Amino acid sequence: MKTVLSWKIYSLALLVYCGLIYLLSDQVVLPLPHVFNMQDKLIHAAAYAFMAWLFWHAARVHLSGLLLAVTTIIFCSLYGLSDEWHQSYVDGRQADIFDWIADTAGAFMLTIMLYKREFVIRTGG
Repeated sequence: MKTVLSWKIYSLALLVYCGLIYLLSDQVVLPLPHVFNMQDKLIHAAAYAFMAWLFWHAARVHLSGLLLAVTTIIFCSLYGLSDEWHQSYVDGRQADIFDWIADTAGAFMLTIMLYKREFVIRTGG
């Protein structure tokens, strides 16, 4: 019962989070202070690392091991790609391949950490 409930909660959280990213991408300007160069890439990486964390926990009921890791990275990367495509239709915004690379890199790094924690360190191999 606990597994089914956590799957539903993480799945709902993932859906809401993807919707939030969509809504933010629909804005012409996001009110963020400029602190350092390329900070937007760090924000993209962190946002998609969090998406990977949500997806991992939602999907781990159905998948495990390397398949879970690969599916997590593919999901986040494709969502990032679709987000950049969406932005290309928003006035004042543009698609940026480097944003998509940052999205994928953030998801990849977090997924590798989760994979190592759950399937390498715990199992000893």
